[in-house]
Amino acid sequence: MTVKIGIDVGGTFTDFVVAQGGEPPRIYKTLSTPADPSIAVVEGLGQIAASLQPPLSLQEFARSIDTIVHGTTVTTNATLTSTGARCALLTTEGVRDALEMRRGIREEQYNNRYTNVKPLVPRARRAGVRGRLDREGRELVPLDAQAVQQALAAWRAEGVQAVAVCFMNSFANPAHEQAAADMVRRALPDAYLSVSTDVLPSIRFYERVSTTVLNAYVGPKLEHYLEQLVERLAGVGFAGLLLIMQSNGGVISPQLAREKAALTLLSGPAGGPGAGLFYVAAHGQDRCITTDMGGTSFEASIAVGAPMVKNDGEIARHKIALPMLDIHTIGAGGGSIGWLDQGGLLRMGPQSAGADPGPACYGRGGKLPTTTDANVVLGYLDPEFFAGGQMRLDVAAARRAIEEHIARPMGLAIEQAAAGMYRVACNNMAQGVREVTIKRGFDPREFPLIPGGGAGPIHGCLICSELEIPLLIVPREASVLCAFGMLMCDLRHDFVRTFVARLHGMDWSRLETLVEAMSAEGSRALADERIPAARRRVELRLDCRYVKQYHEVSVPVPLDVVVQRDAAAVARAFHAEHLRLYGYALEAEGSPVEIINVRLQAIGATDRPTYRGDAGGDTDASVARKGRRSIYIAERDAFAEVPVYDGHRMHRGHRVAGPALIEQQTTAIVLSDGYDCVVDALGSFVLYAKGRDDLVAGVRSEEMAA
Repeated sequence: MTVKIGIDVGGTFTDFVVAQGGEPPRIYKTLSTPADPSIAVVEGLGQIAASLQPPLSLQEFARSIDTIVHGTTVTTNATLTSTGARCALLTTEGVRDALEMRRGIREEQYNNRYTNVKPLVPRARRAGVRGRLDREGRELVPLDAQAVQQALAAWRAEGVQAVAVCFMNSFANPAHEQAAADMVRRALPDAYLSVSTDVLPSIRFYERVSTTVLNAYVGPKLEHYLEQLVERLAGVGFAGLLLIMQSNGGVISPQLAREKAALTLLSGPAGGPGAGLFYVAAHGQDRCITTDMGGTSFEASIAVGAPMVKNDGEIARHKIALPMLDIHTIGAGGGSIGWLDQGGLLRMGPQSAGADPGPACYGRGGKLPTTTDANVVLGYLDPEFFAGGQMRLDVAAARRAIEEHIARPMGLAIEQAAAGMYRVACNNMAQGVREVTIKRGFDPREFPLIPGGGAGPIHGCLICSELEIPLLIVPREASVLCAFGMLMCDLRHDFVRTFVARLHGMDWSRLETLVEAMSAEGSRALADERIPAARRRVELRLDCRYVKQYHEVSVPVPLDVVVQRDAAAVARAFHAEHLRLYGYALEAEGSPVEIINVRLQAIGATDRPTYRGDAGGDTDASVARKGRRSIYIAERDAFAEVPVYDGHRMHRGHRVAGPALIEQQTTAIVLSDGYDCVVDALGSFVLYAKGRDDLVAGVRSEEMAA
């Protein structure tokens, strides 16, 4: 029987979802091991093997696994916490300050205290060397090899771990970058090398240099981790297919992930949007907001029919111009540390206690107050039932940390300080949701929220109250939402080439030749990953703009349009997308349209797990009630006793009125004063605003298949 496992390595916990045949997915969690995350992966596989009936040895279980789909926040956390490699940048003379100058646009017009983000490469390790190409790729000034060698000698003495190479106009001719890269390999053979024409061979220098530097900054960490992971998995007998989740919602081989580490900058949360769409389908919907609250970070994304994709974005305010799901990341997780700024205001994160030492309540040496500590003090977490009782929480330690660092300095009671921490954390996360909805032109009230991550359902109701969202869907697999979504992902390879030409009068044969070459490159990549030809397909997009416009719009174009040389079809698609995004189009004015980039995605379909939902029964959830507990009710700003339900004993049709707590082994759902709950056909907990029974009237009662 096929065994497929999704693994999501977070800053605090490592999540596992096991799909086998048509059985419901089984979920597991283990504490992450930040010093070597691969240890937690193997330990988790061992726990899964021991839990089977009959139990198997780790080696027996590993040999039975067909596929492991693996997502990691190693690169994300390295960027958010500024703990990447010691980097250097080799670039064209005169532009070494591009990382600080950025696009020359004030990013926050009305914030007089706004300061630029600190570059990942300090100025002293950025070398500008002579050598210049024009925009057509013709050499104007030869590359100064001696200057390159001098820079490399200095960096070798400094112990540089990674080198980024990015020259002006190299997208048109990679010769100078290739020559410099050869010198880097000889002079610094142990350094991680990131070359812009390998990472992002497209126009726009700042985006290209920032992406190339990000790739170098996180590359050594990811490379080291993947080497350890592959070695440990092989050591326990795993001989199946290992796939790495990437930021665009697809998966790639470990070797490609090593070479292009920046592809994994949103690897962990990239599985979330696809999983969210699966769960809202039970309600006849095709759109949702998905969040993932881990130990270190909080991610928010939106899906309309399919996960939203963008060709550039930011992580920790550093520009990255690779295709990725439209996911907004902030430093707000269960391990986010509470602190007071110079003005005495309460802040939460972005610093995180992670898994080691972790929150104070973990009893592993942590002394600083975190979001998890606040949740314990507020009664949301049962100290005897955390992780299903496998880990006992130290309530006294949580109270001491909050008292020392927050309550006493602010003149508050411990419970008041914890409530403040909870509210600030929820407000931060609500702002993250605004970034992917309101700022993208979407009304969050029209989307159900899917809160993921172990702590996500604890904060879901308050986030929704802040944004006036009336519907939340908490899957049974919420604590491992992204790992579950990874099991549904296809292999995806993105290719981009700059091709500047006006639509009318364009050299179509040159475009067709370029598309054919990119398609062949994608087909070779999929063939190397053992995807048969029948399961391969390509999707083409053209980045277009009105002539003299500053930004371009990416539009999907069927391959037949290129073969048939149908300029009118491309123009219509561009005008329509421009109208949707910006509210106007210049089609009637006859404004000429030009192509800037050609983007091609090669997709290899993989087998997806299927399972049937809950058969259901009556609506009385009292059989699942396990007691009462005093918790903080945010709407009342007071503590009150509420019923506590065992989520594992609840089935389709069960209804619970808020306020209440629903506990599972890997998460807890805080059902606030303004929401009620019903369990749907997939066993998901559907939380809806009181009085809005119309929101759940269409919940399907029949069994569902994935």
